This record gives sequence, C-alpha cells and structure tokens, in this order.
Amino acid sequence: MGLSEEIMNSSHKDLIVQDCCTMIDVQLASKSGMSGIALKAAFAALKGIQPGYIPNVIESLLPVCLTAIDPIWSEGVQHGEPVKYLTANSNRTANALLSVTDARVKNTKRQLVRGTYEKFRNSAEKHVQEAVPDLAQVIGKYANN
Repeated sequence: MGLSEEIMNSSHKDLIVQDCCTMIDVQLASKSGMSGIALKAAFAALKGIQPGYIPNVIESLLPVCLTAIDPIWSEGVQHGEPVKYLTANSNRTANALLSVTDARVKNTKRQLVRGTYEKFRNSAEKHVQEAVPDLAQVIGKYANN
C-alpha cells in the first residue's frame, strides 16, 4: 500500500489535513522581512477566496503529494527512519511536491491563485525545503511503518 492510500484511507484524514493547515500557519508565522510580509499577504488573499479554501485545497492536493513523495518515504522506511530520511532529502522532497503544485496551478481557472503562485514560484523551493521537516513529522504521525 502506498503512502497516499495508507494515510488518506485512514480515519485520520481530517486530522492530517488540519495538521497540515497548522504546519503552514506555523511556517508562515516564522517568515520575516519583506518576503515574509508578502507571503503572509498572499496567503491571506488565498484564504479570502472562500471559507475553508485552504483546507479544501490541502485535502485535494494531499493524495497526489503523498504519491509524489512515496518513493522517497519508501527509501526512508528501508533505512529505518522515514521521517529523518525525508528531512535529509528535503531538496528531492520539495521538488516532488512542487511538481504537483506546478501541474495543478497550470490547470486552475482562478486567476488569483495562478498569479499568486507564479509570483512566488521562484522562491518556493527554499520555503518548501524549510517546511519538509515539519511535513515529515506530520506524515510520520499518521503513517503505519
């Protein structure tokens, strides 16, 4: 069973979505300077699209994202420490996750989403890499290794 099926078919699906939302909020809160202000403003605009927009997006992206990082997670399981392995391979993990969001944004009909994503895409890899340890902890909390 792949990571996506394991986590998304569990009774914890709502909890993992909630934990991912919390993780994103914590990551955003840690950003400072002009880029941090810009990221926070952009995220606030996305949250304003409709109530529950961010959790709904996370719920729809999570299965595809988990499938994208499943090979890296599986390597970590073979090494006995999937959370640490995902963290140690944050560059690969970030690129796998960004390949999912790149494809999804390409097909979105929401101009606000596309424009916001395109504006921040060049710096996204750095921010996603920084979030990988927290994401790995969330996944590790729910995965049955």
